Amino acid sequence: MDDIVKQAMTKWPNVPHCFGWLGLDERGHWYLRDDQAQACGRFQSGLPGSKGSLLQHDKLIEFIHRNYAVDAKGAWYFQNGPQRVYVELAATPFVWRLSSDFKLTSQTGQEASAQICFTDQTGRVYFQTDLGFGLLHTLDVAMAAEGLENHLWPLETIDCFDMPSQFGFTLSPQEDNKKPL
Repeated sequence: MDDIVKQAMTKWPNVPHCFGWLGLDERGHWYLRDDQAQACGRFQSGLPGSKGSLLQHDKLIEFIHRNYAVDAKGAWYFQNGPQRVYVELAATPFVWRLSSDFKLTSQTGQEASAQICFTDQTGRVYFQTDLGFGLLHTLDVAMAAEGLENHLWPLETIDCFDMPSQFGFTLSPQEDNKKPL
């Protein structure tokens, strides 16, 4: 986490959390979800307009990556100065890219060591790594098949509906925040 962020958290410790305004899609892209996008439906719904606006500002994206973390409940967030901005996940907290030498890198640029490869009932490919659980980018599925043929990782099947509870992450912190305690 950036030092300037840590300093802001110390200076203003009671800033309310932000929900629903930031999303991570299945390809590792960040979306800003204003009131209009949120009114169109949940980020994961696929409804027109619900994703919001694709973030394209490189410095902002790098800042998000450096300050991307998870809380004790498995809800992922971006620490924006003193404010915690919770992330709506389309699929998983990480989106992996697989290089030609079979190294995994997350959307945040962090390298990870694959432990287990998974497929779900829709044919999507996932990896459990030393950083956590994530979806493999669709462009890299053929490379993963080659890695599996070379026995680089064990392969297991998983039900996509069980992943959040099995791997301890929350798809929609906004929805969880609305539930009564």
